[in-house]
Amino acid sequence: MPKIKTHSGAKKRFTLTKTGKIKRGSAKRRHDIKGCKSKQKMRQLRKALYADATVVPQIRRLIPYK
Repeated sequence: MPKIKTHSGAKKRFTLTKTGKIKRGSAKRRHDIKGCKSKQKMRQLRKALYADATVVPQIRRLIPYK
């Protein structure tokens, strides 16, 4: 049986926790940080989130060996 290639974009964006959850970063952090987003909003966006249960099977297929 051949090995499955890991999706290079997914391996940069997602990590697996020890409990098996998939951790992801927050969206809307990249642009216009100093202009319109408040310090409180930027603090909230710093937190890592977990992937939704509906997309977990697809992400697991993209990162099979993590």
